[in-house]
Amino acid sequence: MRSQLLNTTSYVFKCINSPWQCRSTRIAAHLYRNLSNGCPTEKPYYVTTPIFYVNADPHVGHLYTIVLTDVLKRFHALKGRKAILCTGTDEHGMKIQRAAEKAKQDVRAFCNENFSAFNRLATLANVQYDHFIRTSEPDHRFAVQHFWLMLKERGYIYESKHEGWYSVSDETFYPPSAVHLILDPATGRKLMASQETGKEVEWTSETNYHFRMSTLRDRLLEFYADNPQFVEPSSRMQDVVSQVTSGLSDLSISRPVERLSWGIPVPDDTSQTIYVWLDALINYLTKANYPFQVPGQEHAAGWPADVHVIGKDIVRFHCIYWPAFLLALDLPLPKQILTHAHWTLGHEKMSKSTGNVVNPFYALERFGSDTMRYYLVHSGGIQDDSDYDNQYIIERYKLLQGNLGNLVTRVVRGKGWNVRRAVASGQTDDSAEGKAHVEALKRLLTSVDHWMAKLHPGAAMKQVLAVVQQTNQYMQKASPWDLSARTDEHGVPKATTHLRVHQHVEKVDSIIYLCAESIRICGILLQTVMPQRMKHLLNLMGVDEGRRMFKDAVVGADREYGVPMVDIGKGREGVVFPPLDSDL
Repeated sequence: MRSQLLNTTSYVFKCINSPWQCRSTRIAAHLYRNLSNGCPTEKPYYVTTPIFYVNADPHVGHLYTIVLTDVLKRFHALKGRKAILCTGTDEHGMKIQRAAEKAKQDVRAFCNENFSAFNRLATLANVQYDHFIRTSEPDHRFAVQHFWLMLKERGYIYESKHEGWYSVSDETFYPPSAVHLILDPATGRKLMASQETGKEVEWTSETNYHFRMSTLRDRLLEFYADNPQFVEPSSRMQDVVSQVTSGLSDLSISRPVERLSWGIPVPDDTSQTIYVWLDALINYLTKANYPFQVPGQEHAAGWPADVHVIGKDIVRFHCIYWPAFLLALDLPLPKQILTHAHWTLGHEKMSKSTGNVVNPFYALERFGSDTMRYYLVHSGGIQDDSDYDNQYIIERYKLLQGNLGNLVTRVVRGKGWNVRRAVASGQTDDSAEGKAHVEALKRLLTSVDHWMAKLHPGAAMKQVLAVVQQTNQYMQKASPWDLSARTDEHGVPKATTHLRVHQHVEKVDSIIYLCAESIRICGILLQTVMPQRMKHLLNLMGVDEGRRMFKDAVVGADREYGVPMVDIGKGREGVVFPPLDSDL
C-alpha cells in the first residue's frame, strides 16, 4: 500500500521542504519541481459545510447549514472574488455500516443510493456548490492515507490498547465521567448514554492506533490566543479554550477491521480502519487538491478554508481535533469556524424516533427555495436555538410582500411619473428627509459588510430590510402621487397646470429616483439570500446584469436603468413576491 501511495505521489509538483508531503513523497516531487512554472495564483474564498452522514434522510438542519454556507459564498462572489463552496457526504464509519446491515443492503450500494438525497437538497435550495465530495471516492482515500503516513512519519501515531464507552451515533469515545445510566422512554430499557448528546454508548476494549493530541495542548492554546475569533460565536470559543485548558487526552484514531470494515484502511496495517472523524475532516483538504500542490500555487484551490460552517453539536471535532491534526503537520489552519445553533419544533428537540422532524423537501416544494432561504437566514439561530413553524414562514413572507414587494409595485407601476427619466436625472430629494435617506443608503453597504465579516448573514439581511422599511416610510411621507397629479401618466406637464409645474415634476423625479435607488441597492444586496426573486426584482427595475455587483450598490453608481426587462402588467410576472399557493 505504501509503495502504491508513493508511486502515485511522484506526480506531485511540490518543493522539497513542503509540509504538505511526507519525506519519500518530497524526494519524488523534487525530481519534477522544474516542470512547474510557479506562477502565483490569488487564493479564492473557500467555504465549506460539514459532510453529512448518509444513514438517514436530510432534515431542516442540513438545509440551514448549506443555505448559510451558500449565502457566505455568494456574498464574496458578489464582491468580485472567486469563491468555492464544498459540501458532500460522509459515507464511512460504524453508523453507516450498521444502517446498511439494518436495511439488508450492501454498504456501498447503500451509500450510492442515499448520497443523492443530499445532492438533490443542495440543488433544490439553489446552492451554488463547486465540489460535492463523497468520502468513498478514490481521491479522498488517497488524501487520508497520505495524511496518516505524514502523521506517522512525524511520530504522532502509536499503537496501544484502548478501553472506553463508544457511541456509534456520535462516532466517538467518551470517558466514564461523560456517560450515565438512563431509562429509554420509548422502550423502557436501561442503557448507558452520553451526558452531552443522550446517545447510547457501548463498552469497548480493543488495540488500535492513537494520535498524540495531548502534546499539542500548548500549541492549540497559543493559536486560540492569537486568533480569538477563530470560533464564532465567542461563547463557543470560550468553551473550546476551557476544554483544551483543562487538558487533552490522546485520541484513538483507528478501529479493528473485524469491528469496522467499512472505511479507509490504515495504509501500512490493513487489520485497522482509520477513525471516521479523521477520515471525514480531511475532506476539506481533499477538495483543495491535497497533497497535489504546485509551487507558488498552494492556495489556488482555496486552502486554508476561510470558513467552516457547522452545527454546534460537532464543535469539538472541528475546533479541537481538526486544528490539532493540522498543527501536527504544520499545515495552515482554517481562518474561522462558524458554529450555528439548532432548530426545534414545537419548542422540542427534533427527533426521528418521535416523528418530531421537518422534511426539507416538502418545505422547499411548498414555499419555494427563496422563501425558505429567506426564512432560515432571517429566523435561524447562531447563538440560540430557533423554533420552526410553517406559520412563521407565511408571516415572514407576507412581511416581505408588504414591504419590499409593495415598494417595488408602487414605484414601477405608479402613474404620474417616469422611472427612467427620474433615474436619468440623477437628482435626489434635497429635503431633510431625502438627505437623511441618502445617508442611510450610504451607511448600508458598510453595515452589511460588517455583519457578513462577523459571519452573521441574518443580521446583515435585517439591515437591508430596515432600509426597505425606511424607504416605504419616506415615500409615504413624500407622497409623490399628490405632486404627480399635475402631470400625465408619462410624467409630462399637463397643458392647464400651474406655472411651477416643472418644479413639481423635478420634485417627483427626485423622490422616485431616491426610492428607485433604494430598491436597486437593496435588491443587489439581497441576491445572496433570495437569488431568484432578486433577479426578478432587478429585471423589473431594468438593471443591467453586468451592474449587479456589490460595488454597484452605491447611490448614483448606475444611471442607465429604469426600463423594465419584463412585463409589469397585472399577474405574477409583474410582482416580486406573488401570493403563496397555500396559507395553511
